[in-house]
Amino acid sequence: MIKAEKFSDEISKAEVLVEALPYIKKFAGSIAVIKFGGNAMKDPQIKSMIAKDIVLMKYVGLNPVIVHGGGPDINKMLASLNIETKFVNGLRVTDEKVMEIVEMVLVGKVNKEITSLINKIGGKAVGLSGKDANLLLAEKDLSQGDLGYVGKLINVNKEVILNLTEKDYIPVIAPCAIGKDWKTYNVNADIAAGKIASSLKADKFVLLTDVEGILKNKEDEESVISRLSYREAKELLNSEFITGGMIPKLKCCIQALEDGVKRAHIIDGRIPHALLLEIYTDKGVGTMIAKEVYDNDNL
Repeated sequence: MIKAEKFSDEISKAEVLVEALPYIKKFAGSIAVIKFGGNAMKDPQIKSMIAKDIVLMKYVGLNPVIVHGGGPDINKMLASLNIETKFVNGLRVTDEKVMEIVEMVLVGKVNKEITSLINKIGGKAVGLSGKDANLLLAEKDLSQGDLGYVGKLINVNKEVILNLTEKDYIPVIAPCAIGKDWKTYNVNADIAAGKIASSLKADKFVLLTDVEGILKNKEDEESVISRLSYREAKELLNSEFITGGMIPKLKCCIQALEDGVKRAHIIDGRIPHALLLEIYTDKGVGTMIAKEVYDNDNL
């Protein structure tokens, strides 16, 4: 083609935009709930890239809703204050003193850092605690024994989120919930994100993780399963093929699909622009799970 070589880099960039076009069209006006955590929150450069992805998603019509954790920051603060953490079966016991630190770190530090970063890049982020306008209502979670102020989410006040997205704001939510007893509870961020996605009937529920996705071969990081149907995901979960930290993440995705979310994604947040690559390209970079999956279908 005439002069194609001269503009090869520019043409490649244009081809990426053309590939993204059907996805931009498909998801305009819909909601994507993104769980922001893991190593993606430790590396400032990756954190900045994710924030840019989120802002771009908003500008092309998709409505991102961010839910974040903050385990490493909580551990660091507890250590600096010489507050000993007790564990039962590997799970942190959250007494009243620890809960105060959890809320201080999640709401006062991590939430505002993410909100400020998105705003700096050009978005309109609003930081929220689950206690704001009773956004997240919880009760004590006794499924693993009494761990103190660890909550089980029982209701999401979705109108708060919808009011913000409709006015072009990006909600950034810390998973500190208000209890029916008016006490504060810490809710697992993955589970909170899944419940929020379900309440909104989101088109996309994205878990940013520290792994590439679900692998065919656990020794081969290149063997990512790019697409799974709901049925296949349940079979994998029941086959004991899935192990370790991937078990609760896959359970969370399956539950979200059962509760009305259209597609769940498990992707590696360490990959530059992983969100854009997963949502706006044909191949994607992680594992997509949907009720029904067809060949060459990432929509």
